[in-house]
Amino acid sequence: MRKPLEFWDKYKHGMWILAYMAFYLVGFCILEHAGHRHYHVIHSVVDDLIPFCEYFIVPYLLWFVYMFVSVCWFIFFCKDRTEYYKLVCALAIGMTIFLIVSCVFPNMQDLRPQTFANDNIFTKLTKLIYMTDTPTNILPSIHVYNTLIIHNALSSCPQLERHRGVKAASCLLAISIVLSTMFLKQHSVVDVAMGIMMTAAVQLFCDRAFAGDGALVRRETL
Repeated sequence: MRKPLEFWDKYKHGMWILAYMAFYLVGFCILEHAGHRHYHVIHSVVDDLIPFCEYFIVPYLLWFVYMFVSVCWFIFFCKDRTEYYKLVCALAIGMTIFLIVSCVFPNMQDLRPQTFANDNIFTKLTKLIYMTDTPTNILPSIHVYNTLIIHNALSSCPQLERHRGVKAASCLLAISIVLSTMFLKQHSVVDVAMGIMMTAAVQLFCDRAFAGDGALVRRETL
């Protein structure tokens, strides 16, 4: 009985991200099934110049692993807990803004191809994603936003300062994930651009909020 209590006491801060994710998933599911009568179609002429490429399903799916592993690292291994709280704050702010935008400005895209030139495991996985993820509620791209927030957190974490390999791998994966949203026709260039701009704004706010003596959360080590 003592070990579970010790584990809870040591890692109870991880409940913050779990609690928010529960809230977000409920909100997202409600929006997905809201059935708005009118959706604003998001489209750019640049979208028509980007070809569909099913191989980008690999980095697109790796996003889930990237998110899970990174958040777990900040919960269980990051010695500066402030870095974890800053990450949670940044994720929560952006994802909440996304829910609000989706609610007041219902949006969708019609970029997905009707047929595929190739029939392989990559197109099969893409079809599966298309079946499980509707083309609605795409602005700004949370796939892009969360990716960049995670990469910024890993890149700026003092504990990983000397781990250049981790930063380089994170950067390459982040770029691949961002590109995958467009090459798989899951998002418009507009969604991606908005996701990048929201990342810059929210990251700047969180960096300032958690910096110096005026930090929202005092620095503490595990």
